[in-house]
Amino acid sequence: MSHFLCSPAMQRHYYLLLWTGCCLLIAIALYMQYMMDLVPCALCMTQRVFIIAVGVVALAAWISKASSSKTYPIVGMVLAIIGGGFSIRHIWLQNLPEDLAPACGPTLGYLLENVPFVEALAVLLQGDGNCAESVWSFLGLTIPSWTLLAFIGLLVLNGFILFLSIIRKQQ
Repeated sequence: MSHFLCSPAMQRHYYLLLWTGCCLLIAIALYMQYMMDLVPCALCMTQRVFIIAVGVVALAAWISKASSSKTYPIVGMVLAIIGGGFSIRHIWLQNLPEDLAPACGPTLGYLLENVPFVEALAVLLQGDGNCAESVWSFLGLTIPSWTLLAFIGLLVLNGFILFLSIIRKQQ
């Protein structure tokens, strides 16, 4: 593989690409929420947290002088896998028959204001009936399906950066 692709400067550009991608994903989510009036459910918010977390790790790696470290892409991969797991749970909830879908709970704002944090966090991590509702799709895929694809992309790019770090260490 070309030494140029493995250079620390190029690796920093990959982190910048990751961070920019995460910012774009959050911008799309905010557009859908505020311009399209799609109210995010608890699992949507949880997935946003993990996209932001992957972006923060990428930004830290981009800023860091140790951006060739294996730690950043490994942490990014773990966060993308966990976020992807929440996307899979969300997709599963959306595909349950109506009679098996969990009951709808209070809004996220109500939970955060009136319910103890631990209970609100449990709802965020598990989802509820609001998460089972599919309110938007594009090319036959719902929002959590697109988010899963985004997490797969974040995982692959972090894996590529890790691969380059390993190759660079061997040269």
